[in-house]
Amino acid sequence: MGEASVKTLETPPAPAGGTASTDASAPSAAEGGSRPEADRTLLDRLRAARRPRIWFEVLLIGISYWTYSLIRNAVPEQKAAALANADWIWSVERGLGIAVEHSVNQAVNSVTWLVVGMNYYYATLHFIVTIGVLVWIYRFHPGRYAATRLVLFATTGVALLGYYFFPLAPPRLMNGQPFVDTVLVHHTWGSMASGNLKHMSNQYAAMPSMHIGWSLWCGLTIFAVASAPWARILGLLYPAATLVVIVSTANHFWLDALGGMLCLAFGYTVSRTWYGAFPHHLPRTPQDTTPHPATAALLARFGRA
Repeated sequence: MGEASVKTLETPPAPAGGTASTDASAPSAAEGGSRPEADRTLLDRLRAARRPRIWFEVLLIGISYWTYSLIRNAVPEQKAAALANADWIWSVERGLGIAVEHSVNQAVNSVTWLVVGMNYYYATLHFIVTIGVLVWIYRFHPGRYAATRLVLFATTGVALLGYYFFPLAPPRLMNGQPFVDTVLVHHTWGSMASGNLKHMSNQYAAMPSMHIGWSLWCGLTIFAVASAPWARILGLLYPAATLVVIVSTANHFWLDALGGMLCLAFGYTVSRTWYGAFPHHLPRTPQDTTPHPATAALLARFGRA
């Protein structure tokens, strides 16, 4: 996804009933850059895309993920309810004719090199690829970064409601079902869902699947922004491969993936509502060079101290 091989969509869409501007660099209303500073409301200034600051982004992402993990793991595990919900999900999938997770799990587990690779995929790429896409957008598409980040944050935040109101055991923890916990069987390092690390993570927070929510966010972001065919193809293959992995390792049901997709749809709705456009429709380079109102307030406060 280097700059030399990935092109971008530079021109925002034309307003309905109007004509597209011939100046691709002219700021749109969604940017908040087309109005004099004195005429802009606080809401305009809050919505305006600005060049992100690395120290703030590292701090924000670190605190946000720590808070998310704290809340997720603080949700009561509710083992009995989680197992009952797993039985219900399994019966629903059987009724729909899509309850093939057990067959997939058994088939993949019979190929040692494949299942071990999937275990490491599950444990590592979830974070590596997501951070990589964030860094890529931050570096090469700063005008779209805040909106893209908001999609991810809103998606992750709403998932907490699912963990609280619908505790769900993953297939590998179901009673009376011969699913294979591939991490335990193959002694694979890294997964916080099994082995010695399982006590650091809520084992009954399988619905929705943020492996799907995050991987689909990565895939759609790459697909929407990149024009290089290989990059767009890889973007779409990543969430598809993740879906196969989470089912093969018995960490999720198919319907958990659907829950992750619904959370992502919510994230895009929040971002679209706030910025007035989807992230890839915003300009690549931010037009507003004024400090963010929150930053200005903090600087003013500490400047007077």
